[in-house]
Amino acid sequence: MENFAWEIVLVAAIIMFIMFYTGQISFNQLMLDNEALFRKLKEDDWDFLVKSKYGNKVNPDILFNKRIRNFVVTTTLFLLVFIGNINSLKVLASFVVGYFAYKISYFFVKSYYKKHINEINEMLPHYLKSIEILIQHYTVPVALAKSIDDAPSIFKDGLQELIDAINSGNNTIEPYMDFAKTYPVRDSMRMMRLLYRLSIGRQERKQEQLIAFSKSISNLQQKARETKYKSRLDKMEGMTMKMLISTGIGVMIILLLGVVQLMGM
Repeated sequence: MENFAWEIVLVAAIIMFIMFYTGQISFNQLMLDNEALFRKLKEDDWDFLVKSKYGNKVNPDILFNKRIRNFVVTTTLFLLVFIGNINSLKVLASFVVGYFAYKISYFFVKSYYKKHINEINEMLPHYLKSIEILIQHYTVPVALAKSIDDAPSIFKDGLQELIDAINSGNNTIEPYMDFAKTYPVRDSMRMMRLLYRLSIGRQERKQEQLIAFSKSISNLQQKARETKYKSRLDKMEGMTMKMLISTGIGVMIILLLGVVQLMGM
């Protein structure tokens, strides 16, 4: 009976592979037919985390589709393995393993972000600080458009969407807030509010507003640097404590061995 169950699993796996390989079953079509459902599974910060690691070299949607495929394939394979003696617990286990296969890519990009959080958080204030000269001579939307080529790759798509929204006639704060939500680095909401206020300011007060904007961005840069240095200091202190604890344990073990040796004499 057990051999027969494994034969079913093997045949079913071969049939699935052939159908996917020959295009009789299209995973892309499956994604399109159920796009609304699958999009609900996507984490809010997935696109940002992918761009923070890969820039514009990788499409977050393509990676997400691969995650869904991993979930479907892994879950199906485990269900086929259990098909000869299946029960509710094994069905649940199959979905748990499939969910892990789906989530593991998210954990990797999230881990990268946590390791490089200070560098990533510094990008936006540094970029805004770098376009001050352009803003002195042009309106904010024109300055942003001219700065795209030199902007960090992580922000380029979002900047283009921001400029397109403004050029389409949306002069509200909404495009700026959408950018901040797409790239949730530290103080992104505050920085984009400052940029929006600068964009709607009166021309005769532009220099005064630009100075205020520059000071605010400089303060945010300083805050980011302080956080970065504090993180490094905390890491060094943690390593020092580990060394001291390891040394202390080593000394205690040596002393204990010495006492045991003396008592044995």
